[in-house]
Amino acid sequence: MSVERKTFNKNILIAVDESENARRAVSYVAQLLGKADGFKVTVLHVIPDPEEDFFPNDREKEKWLKHYGEKVERILREHRDILIRGGFKAESVSTRSELRYCPSMAECILAERDKTQYDTIVVGRQGLSRKEQFLFGSISSKIVNHATNCAVWVVS
Repeated sequence: MSVERKTFNKNILIAVDESENARRAVSYVAQLLGKADGFKVTVLHVIPDPEEDFFPNDREKEKWLKHYGEKVERILREHRDILIRGGFKAESVSTRSELRYCPSMAECILAERDKTQYDTIVVGRQGLSRKEQFLFGSISSKIVNHATNCAVWVVS
């Protein structure tokens, strides 16, 4: 029996939020692969596009987006710095934030992976109780269950 071998690329997508678990996921990648050659990392934060009626007017929405965007840029810079201090070359680490309508954050992360051809997704494990996880599910478990043709690392 012959097994088809897939060649994996060394592109890693780290999906982050502002949690400590996301920071641990970034640190894990930095410690594990920071001194290895050929890896490219993108740190991604998806900004959920609020529902139309979430804000009383467009000015309030723009104000929120500006404030949230500044916070996200600071978080992405911090995560990028962790990777560079861990040994990644600056040109091998990029950051992205994207405003998207997301029925599920996991769907948005997987869509980004499909669009940009990363063979590894890294996420931090959410700190949900068993009851919360049963009722709502977690982003990391949805990614693990629905990702295809890639490795998924869940760091807690």
